[in-house]
Amino acid sequence: MVDTRTFLGSLELSNPVIPASGTFGFGLEMAEIYDLDILGSISIKGTTSEPRFGNPTPRIAECCGGLINSVGLQNPGIDAVISEELPALSKVFHKKVIANISGFSVDEYAHCCSLVDSVDQVGIIEVNVSCPNVHNGGMAFGTDPEAAAAVTRAVKAVTTKPVYIKLSPNVTDIVSIAKACEEAGADGLTLINTMLGMRIDIRRRRPVIANRMGGFSGRAIFPVALRMVYQVSHACSIPVIGCGGVASAADVIEMMMAGASAVQVGAENLRNPFACKEIVEALPVEMEKLGIESLRDIIGIVG
Repeated sequence: MVDTRTFLGSLELSNPVIPASGTFGFGLEMAEIYDLDILGSISIKGTTSEPRFGNPTPRIAECCGGLINSVGLQNPGIDAVISEELPALSKVFHKKVIANISGFSVDEYAHCCSLVDSVDQVGIIEVNVSCPNVHNGGMAFGTDPEAAAAVTRAVKAVTTKPVYIKLSPNVTDIVSIAKACEEAGADGLTLINTMLGMRIDIRRRRPVIANRMGGFSGRAIFPVALRMVYQVSHACSIPVIGCGGVASAADVIEMMMAGASAVQVGAENLRNPFACKEIVEALPVEMEKLGIESLRDIIGIVG
């Protein structure tokens, strides 16, 4: 009997499969088609201080091996998430969740994280630093080590739960940013967020996405995500959650061999709503095929 358990710090997961934020909503719709308790955890939809309608449409563009999205962090706001969405989710998912928090200023990050820190069902706070810093010309927090560290310190100062910083791949040196977050007190890291992409409608001669560019995700980015997980996990001593193009049980194992302690499944959920369920069910079979008795034995095994 293989052992699919893994740990994110002191938080034990029955398996490493976690739907990524923004691809699973708040889980309620998915609970209608399968038992969510088979999942390791759920990273809920990115949440900001105030409700957001999101970006203008069209927001989605298909492309080879993935898709581009520019949804714009549409969400009901932190108060509604705490009072409505999380209580509803607790009725269909009986494990700790990962609360994904976004913000456009250091104060907004700290405010939202301090509020969600008091929610018992939240096991980890995942801070998305890919948002534009409105006080610094719109540059994303996650593209600058000092800015990422500033967010990390501010959030750690007002929380008691583990804080994981979700890193952007749209940088020259992701290791320097990861180490800055670790030194600022991060308990873990999630990587990668979406890459930056674009499609053009050649008949109408204009961008497909109303915002011109958006986040590129899907199977095509897996090798980039794997490389960055490998680099960061070997440079830092805190746990890493691998994300980016994961679509199969074999991908989960590959991510963990690169150094991930758990793995998030993103765009594949949009292509196939049963993706996480199928990966969880296939994982023990894949482990037996490869002679892996425990997933914890393979984390970072590739030197």
